[in-house]
Amino acid sequence: MRSCCVTDVGQKRTTNQDFVFASDTPVGPLPNLLIVADGMGGHQAGDMASRYAAEVIVSHIKRSRERNPIRVLRSAIETANERVLEKAAEDEELSGMGTTVVAATVVENYLYVANVGDSRLYLIRDHIRQITRDHSLVGEMVRAGELSPEQARNHPNKNIITRAVGAGQKLEIDFFDEDLRKGDILLLCSDGLSNMVEDEEIEKIIKSGRELPKIAMNLIERANRNGGKDNIAVVLAQPLTGEVEQC
Repeated sequence: MRSCCVTDVGQKRTTNQDFVFASDTPVGPLPNLLIVADGMGGHQAGDMASRYAAEVIVSHIKRSRERNPIRVLRSAIETANERVLEKAAEDEELSGMGTTVVAATVVENYLYVANVGDSRLYLIRDHIRQITRDHSLVGEMVRAGELSPEQARNHPNKNIITRAVGAGQKLEIDFFDEDLRKGDILLLCSDGLSNMVEDEEIEKIIKSGRELPKIAMNLIERANRNGGKDNIAVVLAQPLTGEVEQC
C-alpha cells in the first residue's frame, strides 16, 4: 500500500478540527490503517475530540488480539466513544464535543470500512463511488428522495449530523466491505472537501494525477478555490501496489 494524508484549515476557519492518520505498515493485528475524523464543539473541543478519538482508536488497535477486521474496528471506535464521553464529562469547556470517524483497513485484496458521521470514503476505479453513507440530516433527505446531491451540498442544514462519536452512550456504526482490484484508489475525506468539490471533479483531479501527495494538495487547493468554508481532510491510498511507501 501507498498512502498520503493532509489537512488544511480552509479559508473561513481559524482552528483545524479535522484529524488524519495513515499507516501503510501494521497497526496491531491490522496490516494498515486509514482514519479521518472531523471534530465538533466550541472553544478547543472540536480539535480535541477528533485528535483524541483517533489516538484512542490507534492505541486500542495496537493492543488488540482480535483477528477479524470489522470486530477490531468496532471495538476501537466504541472505546473511543466511551473515552470522548468521559473526557467531555471531566471538563465543562469540552461538554458536547464529538467527532465523525471513518476508518479503513485493507487485508489482502479486501477493504473493510467503519463509519460514524458524514466523513466519507470513496473508491475510485472506472468511476468514483461513495462507499460510506452520510449520517446527516441532508443525507437522510437525499436517500428519501427529498433532495438531490447538489441541493444537499448547498442546503442550510448540511452541517447537522445524526451520529457522532461522543454524542451518547449508544453508538451505531456502519460497516462496509469491498473487493479491491489493482489500480483502485481510496479517498477518505471530511465534508470540507465533499461539500466544496463535486464528486465528478474529485474523480477528475485524482485521475489526472500520478503522485498521491500532489493529488492530495490539488484536492485541497480546489476546495479552497471553491470557497474553503470548512477545514479539509484528505487521505489517499493505493492499496494493491505490492509496495510499502508512506508519504
